[in-house]
Amino acid sequence: MSTYKDEAKALLAYVGGKENIAAVSHCMTRLRFVLAEPSKADIKKIEELKNVKGTFTQSGQFQVIIGNKVSEFYQDFSKVAGIEGTSKDEVKQAAKKNQNIFQRIVGGIAEIFAPLIPAIIVGGLILGFRNVIDSLYLFENGTKTLVEMSQFWAGIDHFLWLIGEAVFHMLPVGICWSVTKKMGTTQMLGIVLGLTLVSGQLLNAYAVGSTAAADIPVWNFGFAQVQMIGYQAQIIPAILAAFTLVYLEKFFRKITPQAISMIVVPFASLLLAVMAAHFVLGPIGWKVGSAISAVVYAGITGPLKVVFGMVFGFLYAPLVITGLHHMTNAIDLQLIADFGGTMLWPMIALSNIAQGSAVLGMIYVQRKNAAAQEVNVPACLSCYLGVTEPAIFGVNLKYTFPFICGMIGSGIAATISVLTNTTANAIGVGGIPGILSIQPTYMLSFGIAMLVAIVVPFVLTVIVAKKKGLGNH
Repeated sequence: MSTYKDEAKALLAYVGGKENIAAVSHCMTRLRFVLAEPSKADIKKIEELKNVKGTFTQSGQFQVIIGNKVSEFYQDFSKVAGIEGTSKDEVKQAAKKNQNIFQRIVGGIAEIFAPLIPAIIVGGLILGFRNVIDSLYLFENGTKTLVEMSQFWAGIDHFLWLIGEAVFHMLPVGICWSVTKKMGTTQMLGIVLGLTLVSGQLLNAYAVGSTAAADIPVWNFGFAQVQMIGYQAQIIPAILAAFTLVYLEKFFRKITPQAISMIVVPFASLLLAVMAAHFVLGPIGWKVGSAISAVVYAGITGPLKVVFGMVFGFLYAPLVITGLHHMTNAIDLQLIADFGGTMLWPMIALSNIAQGSAVLGMIYVQRKNAAAQEVNVPACLSCYLGVTEPAIFGVNLKYTFPFICGMIGSGIAATISVLTNTTANAIGVGGIPGILSIQPTYMLSFGIAMLVAIVVPFVLTVIVAKKKGLGNH
C-alpha cells in the first residue's frame, strides 16, 4: 500500500506537474527538484502538506524537507509522477542551468570538500582527545598529564597520531582525488599527484619556517634549482594542482590517437601537472592561501575582533541559506595549517546551536501543539547535532522571528568566542558535540559561549512568540 500516494499526487501538482520537473532525487531528509520553471511551484500549498517540514531553494535546486521518511515518500512520488529515479550527481548537473557563475564556483568548492568532511571530523575529534590526555595537567597537583602518568595512555597518544597525520598532513591527497572525481577524470592520477605534494622526500611544510634557506633541499637541474618543499595540509596548492591535472588530461585525451591514448594521456598529464605544481602553482598557492588565512586571522584577533565576531556570528545562518557557508571549510583548513587551529569554526558551531535553541523555544511555546512538535522536536535535535536545514527551513524561517533570535544569540556567543580566543583543533560536529574538537585550554570559554547560544535564543524566542500571541495553537 502506498502510504504517501495522495500527498505525492498533491506535491506533483503543486510543483507544476511532471512537465515542470527536469530532475528529482532525494538525500537523507529532503526531496531535491530541478524545476524547468521554479516560479510555478506553489510554496505555500506545498508547505501545508502534512509530511512537509519546509522548503528552500539552494544551488539551483528546489528542496522539500520531508524528514527521515523521505525515501518512502520519494518512492511513492516517483510512482505517481511516472518519473525514473535520478542520481544526486545528475540532479546537480541539471541544477547548474539555474545557477549563475558565482553559485557554480561555490557549489564546486562544496562538492570538493563534502566527501572529505567525515574524515576531517574524525581527525578533529582525535586531535581533541589527544590534547586532553597529553596537554591537560590534571595530576599530581597540576604538574603532570595523563600521558606522563601512564605508559598505556602514552602509547594510545602515539598511536592516534597515525590517524591525525593521515587526515591533516595528507589532506592534499584527498583534495586531488576529490577534484578528479568531481570532474570525471582519472582518480588514481589525482591520488598520485596528491602524494607527490606530501612525499617524505620533500621538506615538510611545517618545518619550512624553522629551516634556513640554505638548508632547504633542492632539485638541481644545472641551469636552475627548485626547492623541494612539501605542501602538507595546504589547500589552495592542492586545488590548483588538481584542476591543472584535470584539464591537462582532458586536453591530451582530446588530441591523442586512441591507439596510444593509454600511454600518452596519463604520462603527459601527470608529469606536466607535477612539474607545474612544484615549480609554479605550489609556491603561488601557498602565498595566496597564507594571505587569505592571515586576513581572516587578523580579523579574528585584531583590534576589531569584537566587530568581526559579532558580524560573523550574526550573519552565518543567512550564509547557510545562500550556500556560501561552504566557503568556510577551505578557510578553516588553511587556518589550521598556518596557525595550528581555527577560531572560525567555533563560531560556526555556536551558530548551529543558536538556531537549534530558537527551535527549542518554539518547542516550549507550542508544547501542547502536537502537529507542530512533529516538526519542532526532530528539527531541534538534528540542529544540536550539526544538521541545521530542518531547523532553519522547517521552523525558524517559517515564523521568521526565531531565525532572527537565533542570529542574535549566535552574534553574542561568537563575540565571547573571539574575546576569549577560543580555538578548535579542526572542523568537528557543528553542534553541541563540537566541544570535543575545541582545544582543551578553551573548552571552558567555549562552554560559556555555548550556554549563551542556548539561553539567549530560547528566551528571546519565547518572549517574542508570546508577544505575537503564538501560544499552543
